[in-house]
Amino acid sequence: MIDSMDNDTVDQTFTPAARAALDFFPIDAEELTLVSLSENVTFKVVDKHDGQAAYVLRLHRPGYHTLEELDSERVWIRALAEAGVDVPTAVPARDGRYYVPVTIAATGEQRFAGLALWTEGRLLSDVLAETADQTVVEHSFRQLGAVTAAMHNQASAWRPPPGFKRHALDSDGLMGAAPHWGPFWEHRSLSPAERGLLLEMRGRMHETLARLSRAPSVYSLIHADMHPDNILVDGDRLTVIDFDDTGFGWHQYDIATALTGWQTKPNAAEIERAFLSGYRAARPVPDEALSLIPTFRLIRWMATIGWFHQRPELNRPSEVFEERKAWVLKQCAPFQGG
Repeated sequence: MIDSMDNDTVDQTFTPAARAALDFFPIDAEELTLVSLSENVTFKVVDKHDGQAAYVLRLHRPGYHTLEELDSERVWIRALAEAGVDVPTAVPARDGRYYVPVTIAATGEQRFAGLALWTEGRLLSDVLAETADQTVVEHSFRQLGAVTAAMHNQASAWRPPPGFKRHALDSDGLMGAAPHWGPFWEHRSLSPAERGLLLEMRGRMHETLARLSRAPSVYSLIHADMHPDNILVDGDRLTVIDFDDTGFGWHQYDIATALTGWQTKPNAAEIERAFLSGYRAARPVPDEALSLIPTFRLIRWMATIGWFHQRPELNRPSEVFEERKAWVLKQCAPFQGG
């Protein structure tokens, strides 16, 4: 239950492992500052010999990805950078590895640690939260649409090298009997009737996804968590971060993920138009493909309920979950028993 730890406990639990991990990398750390404590534990590191050089060190959550999957994540990030997408730059260890194993002595768990250059900027979500200027909001989403399209352009044309491994967010990965982010229909807050409603909709969505094309033009590697909390803004530059959920999936899922957090806002229609304007300027997409975005919005928030179910220790604000659950159940209700 790491979200509930106080600062002293965090320091005692994770800082020794972070310092042990840094011994493998070609820097001499002077400052080590906790940045984020959630599924991954993230530190900012300042080099003793070059106070201008900063890095981000991540202790990846145990059990989510194998070393092979983490290395594959780095391979795709490097390919995106070569295609002109702004992404974090990995720093290899002295022996060439990109991830080193460390043990959290206080808990006995093992994690993989990876290092990257620090990226300057503010979270896009913070920028949007501080402005009431609709022009700024639409411009930001137009940029986000263009970046999303650039990633899909790269992924559609790219063939992963032998040994590349990431999970699939296909019909089974999203809406199967054991979906990637957990059995959303089993969340403890659901009534038996609500559980039955979600199971019925899961079956419908699984059938819908199973019929979709998996041609590279529509189904490839995707970020899968492409929302403003995972975008850094520095002037007109947007940097995409946090590729933890990257897998093989439909492009509409990325688009839906970028928009779902805003779908209940009064300006939701304008935001979607701005995003799609930026996207289509960089990547032509037929209206038929875009007509599936509402379906993927529903799938995204159904999957989010599964994430909450799997991660009760993260102690997220209950109003966020309740809003999403209520919206999902409202969307499912017209199909009940149909």
